[in-house]
Amino acid sequence: MMENKRSNVSRRKFLTVSGATVGTLALAGCTQNNQSSNSGGNDTNGGGDGNSGGADSTATDQPLSGTIDIAGSSTVFPLATAFAEIFQKDHSKVNINVQSTGSGGGFANFFCPGETDFNNASRPIKPEEKKQCADNGVEPVELQVATDALTVVVNNENDWATELTVEQLKEIWSADSPPTTWSDVNADWPDEEIELYGPSDASGTYDYFIEAVIGEDGPGHRQDYSATEQDRTIIQGVEGSKYAIGYLGFAYYSENKDSVTAVAIDNGNGPVKPSLETAKSGEYKPLSRPLFTYPAKSSLAEEHVAAFARFWVENTTNREVVAQDVGYVPLDESQKQAQMKTLENAIEDAQ
Repeated sequence: MMENKRSNVSRRKFLTVSGATVGTLALAGCTQNNQSSNSGGNDTNGGGDGNSGGADSTATDQPLSGTIDIAGSSTVFPLATAFAEIFQKDHSKVNINVQSTGSGGGFANFFCPGETDFNNASRPIKPEEKKQCADNGVEPVELQVATDALTVVVNNENDWATELTVEQLKEIWSADSPPTTWSDVNADWPDEEIELYGPSDASGTYDYFIEAVIGEDGPGHRQDYSATEQDRTIIQGVEGSKYAIGYLGFAYYSENKDSVTAVAIDNGNGPVKPSLETAKSGEYKPLSRPLFTYPAKSSLAEEHVAAFARFWVENTTNREVVAQDVGYVPLDESQKQAQMKTLENAIEDAQ
């Protein structure tokens, strides 16, 4: 199966020992209350979704047991890890291994070859990935689990590029005659070399940035930058240089707001800073994006895998975990129901 699996590991401070306990107990309380009342409804003011009782909906006479392997997006990683840890509190015989490999790396190296049960992705699966999966008898089931605000960050001492147009972003990151100094972008800016940090080409964040900013038919993403699948490295690189710029998922920025500065993006209607509110409202264009997980339909034939998938989808409206603890926009009730219908149809086919 996967090498270097990481279980019970998170990039978010709420999943440190003390924080994990608070987050787990908060959601556990929601699920236990739901078990006793079996009531529906969605608490939109925080706390949790009143219908978030994944443990109750999957209860059987025998305890659930087995292993679940998850790879893929570094952006979705903290969300997957959060719900994996919470789920395992109620189902101690289920072992969930979560690995951050990048969306594309997860599809190509783990999920499509049949080595994992889920692949997380910060962009939709590509046609070539669907073909690779099909060639190996793997049928992915697409489930949206949250919305992200892809965030451009600069050093805290940067006082010239705290607002950028989409065209300026494209110019900075494009492979077509890319600027080497800030003054190449704007003559009034420092004549100092731009240091660039970003995700590798195995990342869905990289793919989405090309689609949203550079254009899929454009010249492509410049390659003379520090590429990594470790978002903390992007934060550290930008924090360490006055002339650096980078981009990554909002959850990483929200955890490091004192270390770097988020850039307001002007898509033609004035600069808008990334936030959960601007991503949800659609104001933060073009860098707000859906986040996904893809269970393999064959894996859903196993009850413990189906149970975890239901638990995750049922909690996509849970503001306490998705928004407050992890840093993404939760689904609304109608979105959740649509994802649940997709999942239940897949489980029925698999079982």
